[in-house]
Amino acid sequence: MEEITWNDFEKVELRVGTILEAFEFPEARRPAYKVKVDFGEFGIKMSSAQITKHYSLDELPGKQIVGVINFPKKQIGKFMSEFLVTGFADENGDIVLTAVQSKVPNGSKLV
Repeated sequence: MEEITWNDFEKVELRVGTILEAFEFPEARRPAYKVKVDFGEFGIKMSSAQITKHYSLDELPGKQIVGVINFPKKQIGKFMSEFLVTGFADENGDIVLTAVQSKVPNGSKLV
């Protein structure tokens, strides 16, 4: 594991946002959803997330998640991802979202 400095960590914009909407993403190579997330002062951003094993489309709106919002946009097929959804792989490799335990303001930075 490579060590980083505190300055390196501070460069990563890990911010909390609230999922406004979630959509099917049938064009994705691996099962995924598109999510529309409100990051407060940083705006509303779209991304894709391979979270179909643990989450249904109707349970996602209103959930606060953690995303990296300062990576360059990434083309995924015909879709442009504007941030990285963060999560952890379970024992089967399926992703569990990184989320906050209590509601915090959208756009708050992980410290």
